[in-house]
Amino acid sequence: MLETEELGVPILQDLHQHRQSLLHAKKHGSKEAMESTYEKHQNNEEDQKINRSLKNLLIIINCTLMILGNSGGPLISRLYFRHGGHRQWLSSFLETTGFPIIILPLSFSYFHRRRRDPNTKLIFITLPIFFASAFLGLMTGLDDFLYAYGLSFLPVSTSALLISTQLAFTAFFAFLVVKQRFTPFSLNSVALLTVGAVIIGLHASSDRPEGVSKREYFVGFFLTLGAAALYGLVLPLVELTYRKAKQAITYTLVMEMQFVMGFFATAFCAVGMIVNKDFQIIPREAKEYGLGETKYYLVLISNSILWQCFFLGIVGVIFSANTLLAAIITAVCIPVTEILGVIFFHENFSSEKGVALVLALMGLASYTYGEYSEDREKKKAAAVSESV
Repeated sequence: MLETEELGVPILQDLHQHRQSLLHAKKHGSKEAMESTYEKHQNNEEDQKINRSLKNLLIIINCTLMILGNSGGPLISRLYFRHGGHRQWLSSFLETTGFPIIILPLSFSYFHRRRRDPNTKLIFITLPIFFASAFLGLMTGLDDFLYAYGLSFLPVSTSALLISTQLAFTAFFAFLVVKQRFTPFSLNSVALLTVGAVIIGLHASSDRPEGVSKREYFVGFFLTLGAAALYGLVLPLVELTYRKAKQAITYTLVMEMQFVMGFFATAFCAVGMIVNKDFQIIPREAKEYGLGETKYYLVLISNSILWQCFFLGIVGVIFSANTLLAAIITAVCIPVTEILGVIFFHENFSSEKGVALVLALMGLASYTYGEYSEDREKKKAAAVSESV
């Protein structure tokens, strides 16, 4: 189904052809034919090694992008609000405004295909997938706004813990949308993540940033949970789009979908900025920014780049490896973000937050192990059916 999963098919076909060619050459006593076939087999083996090396390199690059974006994005977003930024629509706009960067890998993919086939398509996305991606992009834009608004009132460490509940919402909506069954591991994960969020909510007084009222804190709390819930719905809808598509889901097609989603998410937030008159206020806010005007614009640019690293990275990890690895990296980034928030912003790391962090990591570990076990059982069943 995926480009990365299709590598095994031509390999098996080449080995079969190689075996048949050798038998044919041996039968007819052709030494030259045998040597030629052997050389072709050697070339195929070299191509396979190159493909494996490129795949491993792609995994490393995408993992790095995801870690940078998942850890650095929330920190830079919070840095904007911490030193005098007040425009939630602007912050949400920056989360997807870096989508034109996707043109680079898309161009590389096109010219790579064109070398092999001069008549290759420029784009693969069909009209139904385009409209589905546009709708998902609008949902992502709304999710960006909820997240940015919540982060404007919350410490980045608290926001990271609340966003981890996205996994619970994803499991719930995956059950409703794509009929993915609940397992004991996913139910355990949902329970642990929910308890962690409740613990944070019950101890709000010790966690509020300076200048944030209790009401604002709870607004940020519930908006961040709303952002986690909405993105938990977006992911199963993306999977549903893949299933309903009447074409092969390749990495190139997924990048095209991400480009469309990024465009419409950015357009959604841009409309919010226009209505809220954010574009006119940016120059004035830059002059009044606590770190200075130059650093204000550097914060905005860094914000855009880091979030786009995350979106590119997570797409790349899922399609060059699997969703399991993406879940593991997400789990790793939670304590990293927590520690960075404490180091750079001197946030209070209370015992309640520590308990919530442990529960979040346990929930993610439970979910990850459940996915791993289910994937292993599917592979065993597939191997048994092939051998029969």
